[in-house]
Amino acid sequence: MRSEQEFVARVYARLGQLQEAAEQSAESALAQVGTGRQARLERDVAALEKGRLVAELNGVENGLVFGRIDLNHPDNLVEERDNFHIGRIGIRADDRERTPILIDWRADVARPFYLATSHVPMGLRRRRHITMQGHEVLALHDEILDLTDEERTGFEDPNGDAVLLAALNAARTGRMGDIVQTIQAEQDRIIRAPHQGVMVVEGGPGTGKTAVALHRAAYLLYAQRELLAKRAVLIVGPNPAFLGYIGEVLPSLGETGVLLATIGELFPGVHATGEDTQGAAEVKGRAAMAEILAEYVSDHQSVPDMVLEIDHEDHGTLLIDRAMAEEARTAAREMRLPHNLARPYFAFRIVDALTEQLVERIGADPFGGPNLLGPDDTAQLGKDVATSAAVHGAIAELWPELTPQRLVREFLADPVGYLPDADAELIKRTGGAWTSADIPLLDEAAELLGVDDSAERARQEAERQRRIEYAQGVLDLSYASRTYEFEDKEELDEDAAEVLSAHDIIDAERMAERQEEADLRSAAERAAADRTWAFGHIIVDEAQELSAMAWRLLMRRSPTKSMTLVGDPAQTGDAAALGSWSSILAPYVGDRFEHVRLRVNYRTPSEVMDLAAAVLRTEHPQAQPPASVRSTGVPPWISRVAADELPAAVAEAVGRELPEEGRLAVIAPRELHAALAARLDGVRPSTVPDLTQRVVLLDARQSKGLEFDAVLLVEPAGLATSDLYVALTRATQRLGILHTADLPQSLAEAAAAR
Repeated sequence: MRSEQEFVARVYARLGQLQEAAEQSAESALAQVGTGRQARLERDVAALEKGRLVAELNGVENGLVFGRIDLNHPDNLVEERDNFHIGRIGIRADDRERTPILIDWRADVARPFYLATSHVPMGLRRRRHITMQGHEVLALHDEILDLTDEERTGFEDPNGDAVLLAALNAARTGRMGDIVQTIQAEQDRIIRAPHQGVMVVEGGPGTGKTAVALHRAAYLLYAQRELLAKRAVLIVGPNPAFLGYIGEVLPSLGETGVLLATIGELFPGVHATGEDTQGAAEVKGRAAMAEILAEYVSDHQSVPDMVLEIDHEDHGTLLIDRAMAEEARTAAREMRLPHNLARPYFAFRIVDALTEQLVERIGADPFGGPNLLGPDDTAQLGKDVATSAAVHGAIAELWPELTPQRLVREFLADPVGYLPDADAELIKRTGGAWTSADIPLLDEAAELLGVDDSAERARQEAERQRRIEYAQGVLDLSYASRTYEFEDKEELDEDAAEVLSAHDIIDAERMAERQEEADLRSAAERAAADRTWAFGHIIVDEAQELSAMAWRLLMRRSPTKSMTLVGDPAQTGDAAALGSWSSILAPYVGDRFEHVRLRVNYRTPSEVMDLAAAVLRTEHPQAQPPASVRSTGVPPWISRVAADELPAAVAEAVGRELPEEGRLAVIAPRELHAALAARLDGVRPSTVPDLTQRVVLLDARQSKGLEFDAVLLVEPAGLATSDLYVALTRATQRLGILHTADLPQSLAEAAAAR
């Protein structure tokens, strides 16, 4: 214990040196004074990089050291060491050799810490788990893999699971903790999997699939640092509460360059705060919506029924007839461009046709000879047409420039004719807040419309030319001032070669580029603001819940199809979900994806899991829920009360079941939240609950992916089997059920069979 404490103190001392050096570097970078834009840019970049390093070093301080491996054959190692300490990040000594002090858990040398067994020791004699609080070593647990009796220390853990069970039984904090100290072999194989495409990680409640996905993100950021630092990693969660719950895991592993978002946050400039009915969300999520929106866009490329008259400012009435508009529309559509990008081609055709019409009217020879107008006259008439506000108004009427927001709002306001009447009625909406199901529609609309940025690009090019001209003027002045220093041409020729000036080492274009503003945002920040960003890797939690349209959005964000999808089909509760993994992935990668399963339930005690498994099997007899690794000896309880006594009964049960430490969740239908909150001190209904509170109030969907020491399930009648299964499996210690109406048949049968 004393030896390990001394080592830990040395590691923290070195961490402190690194933190202090990073902070000083950040302060020094900010303190740099420069008069030019280039100097300010270099200062800002340096300060930003040092600031990120400070954040990474500060994030790993808690539980920095957690393991040690003792080797059997140290002579085979270049370092000729007989042990390595394992930690959250790698730390090296401040010596010439940069000697490793602490090994990053993701390094290859650390892998035996997670995989070695007594049957396959992987060159280890001993695996030691180090339990810490702050900077203090509290306990050691040794697993003996190949030691003689004389080498034992008295810290031996006969079963090798004391640290895991301690972590599983620890009180919850309302924030997910990392599992870096207790990664199991089946989890480690997934975390370090070399598969470059789509990996599906399927696991029932409590199997740690979310933790595995997050640690896989950390591993990939370590193994593919150069690529992912530029492209960023996107983690998609089912709701904001869930993202808050997992938000501290990656920083605790030294990784901060990750974007966490819900589907409702993946269209820049729009934040989904509205809610759809299940029926509306299901209709909006159908794959057919892509074709329907394409048809709706096509209908905005119209032609006049007969003739469209244009009152030109200088040349009287111009006419766009149906044939002219159809020819222009056909030509524009043949460009195979999005609507807004094809629009200029339509406009060019219309302008040319109207110019020809005007030329024929003005320059026609009454005696049948050639047109009397010359090329210059024709060009001027073309300019008159092209700059006419009336002409542009007519073009906008036939082929309007559209935004995704305008298109989708107009579609939702009147979807009749594009959908069956019943479906159209479900999604029909005038105004209102955007919903999560709207976001994939906006993204699809953006793909169909495109952005005509030709004017902006022209403006930027003009600004670039202005900077080049200015830079050339500066260089010319520099050259003129140098020649002024020499008295005659001979002296200039002899001595000028020895003196370098600005114009000798840089040209005007490069000098102008140095004056451009740099984007100092991180890759994750830039990705959040760019709808077309291509992420290096995407992780999707509760992936079984996403609609076909949501998958179209995500697949656009991952051109390389480098993705980790985690979920459990048995917990599917969204009517828009596609079902099987093959149904989800076949349109994008065919059968070229890796599918792995986690089969051990670490979270839910067997007493609770047995009840939940029985509920699931009433509807899915072939289901194989994960097996629990532990038991608490406390069976779930079920109590029926009178309807008018329910709020008081819930309050009494919360007082009785709330653990001295940890968290309790009341999971109840949304319509009961106000009445229940009125009886629970400090509890407020919320669409984004604060999970750090001792008691939180949720509905079944909000509880997905979360865990609590105790759960009180209220009025489960009406819950679908999948939602009931989710609600029953959130508890790590105790589960109680209060109801006034009859229990769902599946739960009643499962309870009777106990």
